[in-house]
Amino acid sequence: MLIDLSGRTALITGSTAGIGFEIASVLHASGANIIFNGLTSKDVDAAIKRFDKNKRVRGVVADVGTLNGCQKIISSIPAVDILINNVGIFNAQPLFEIPDSEWERFFAVNVMSGVRLSRHYIPKMVTQGWGRTVFISSVAAIQIPPDRVHYGMTKTAQLAVARGFAEAVSSSGVTINSVIPGPTLSEGAETYIKQMFPDLSTEDASQKFIQKERPTSLLGRMTSVKEVANMVVYLCSYGASATNGSALRVDGGVLRGLL
Repeated sequence: MLIDLSGRTALITGSTAGIGFEIASVLHASGANIIFNGLTSKDVDAAIKRFDKNKRVRGVVADVGTLNGCQKIISSIPAVDILINNVGIFNAQPLFEIPDSEWERFFAVNVMSGVRLSRHYIPKMVTQGWGRTVFISSVAAIQIPPDRVHYGMTKTAQLAVARGFAEAVSSSGVTINSVIPGPTLSEGAETYIKQMFPDLSTEDASQKFIQKERPTSLLGRMTSVKEVANMVVYLCSYGASATNGSALRVDGGVLRGLL
């Protein structure tokens, strides 16, 4: 399928590295104008420079895990055609040791960022009769990790929020979907698995991690950021108009349930 998004503008939150950056790259290759978002000018500028001097790329420095940060983006970028709610935080912590502040922080960053930006941008998409919004969730939404319950809670919430927005604007030409990546070899994940298996190459460490920690994987390795990005960009395409209110897996077959 040839995906051409020429003339469309895409905002990707948390997009200076990892899955977010790769989504921006593939959307850019499909012709879209890209708005990067990150916490620091250094990170945003570095992401933009990776595209040389292309005029279809710009950035906004803002912490979308806060109301002020979302308002800053909205003030700078009043409307977009494509919104990718990608920003997210995670860590491992025993359930009974997670304080209120961490529950609230995770919910603010992983859920409320998408709620606030979707609440602003989706009605504008409806007005123009076309738009795409994608929430980047996780297999943790369905298979809650016992050492990351607060993270899994936010990822489950994203699925509910995305479905709710989709139902609120049905028959409008605007689609809202979620993507569920499995273990993905981003920069952060690569560092993590190399700490687990310091004597192995990245490729071998990735396979070892899957064998040990995710034995139900049908892929037999970690998913690449490009593979996740390809699914996201498909959902942003004109050809994906009949996929709406859905949660699509890019998990390498880690999840065993059929639904």
